[in-house]
Formats: sequence, structure tokens, C-alpha cells
Amino acid sequence: MSRGTLAFVGGGEFSAGCDFDAALLAECGAREVVVLPTATAYENPAKLRARAEEWFESLGAGCRWLDVYRRADADDPDAAAAVAGATMIYLTGGSPLHARSALLRTAVWEALVGASAAGATVAGAAAGGNVLCDHMVDVRGGAFTLGLGLTDELAMMSRADTLSAERIHRTVRLAPPGLLVAAVSERSALITRPDGSWETVGEVTLYRDGARITLEDLAG
Repeated sequence: MSRGTLAFVGGGEFSAGCDFDAALLAECGAREVVVLPTATAYENPAKLRARAEEWFESLGAGCRWLDVYRRADADDPDAAAAVAGATMIYLTGGSPLHARSALLRTAVWEALVGASAAGATVAGAAAGGNVLCDHMVDVRGGAFTLGLGLTDELAMMSRADTLSAERIHRTVRLAPPGLLVAAVSERSALITRPDGSWETVGEVTLYRDGARITLEDLAG
């Protein structure tokens, strides 16, 4: 499936150190970022909204915050239209399980899939990146469950700088054969572009079939 750029951010979104956001904005030409805070529903979204607006203003872009927290919100036609017309969409961190249950098979999710297929950049921080994957890491134990499936190329362990070596090893060991597993620390990102190229920014460790690999391995 054709799609735009995908960026998997380890957490700490909308804060100093996330300089890759400026590059993503420049690449896609977005003058406004549509933010989906669904995963943050139970984690003081108002505070995060203020931070997002200040952050994107500092980067010269607007911030369109969509109050999509429940399934009913995710079927709102206006919210879906905003997502469908976006050049860059950003999913915040929080609970990937809540984000999946609230967005699965809704108008907003279908709009996001369509926007990505048309070339929009989609960024997901922590839970927001985790849930984009078909193989979603279950934060309760590090095993795998089903995500929303925007991509089947990888699975993401967010906030890897806070995870124990044992937890990382468990997820890597349980990964299906051939699946790329990315351990991404806060204020770091794994970026995959439409031409098939990959980029890591900050602290990102890649695994496949139980072993660490490099970007050169992906390119090969």
C-alpha cells in the first residue's frame, strides 16, 4: 500500500529534543498539524494540548487539536474530515489499548488510513506509535497483541530508556520471525519514508529474529 512518511517517537512529544518534528514539517509542507490525543484521554489532555500548541507554534506551524477520546468522538464527521484533509497527523502517547478500542473501525481511523495512503505524514508518540502497528506491544507485559495495522513492517517499544533489559529481551524473543522490533527512547524517533528508506534520530535500537541489526541491514 502506498503511504506517506511514518514517524515512531519514543515519548516526550512536543518538547525540547524532538527536533525531528521540524524536519518532518518541512518535508511534507504542513502549515498545520492535526493532533489525535485519543491515547491521552485519561492523562490530562488539556495540559498536553497547551504544550502541543506552544511547540508547533515555535516551529512555525498551527496545531489543530481534535477532541477524539471515545468511539463516539471518532465517528464524528467533522473530526474525520479534519483528518482526511491533513498533511501531517500526530497521535499522542498514553494508553495504546484505549486508543485501539476507541479508533478501531471508525470514521476517523478510516480517514487517517486514507490520508496516509494519499501521502500525509503520520507521527505517533509512545502509545500513539505503538497502536499504528499491526503487531502492537502490550505494555502490560511486553508480549504482542493486535494494533490498528497502519503498518505491518515493525513493532515499537516506546520509552525504551525506562525499560529493563529483561523486558526488552522478552519482547524481542516473542516477536514473530522477520518482524522488525524498534526500541525507541524518549525524544527519539524511527522514521520510514515512502521510498523505503529508514532514519533513526536519537536513541533507537533495532532487532530482528532475536538479534540487533543496523540501518544498513534494513537497506539491504
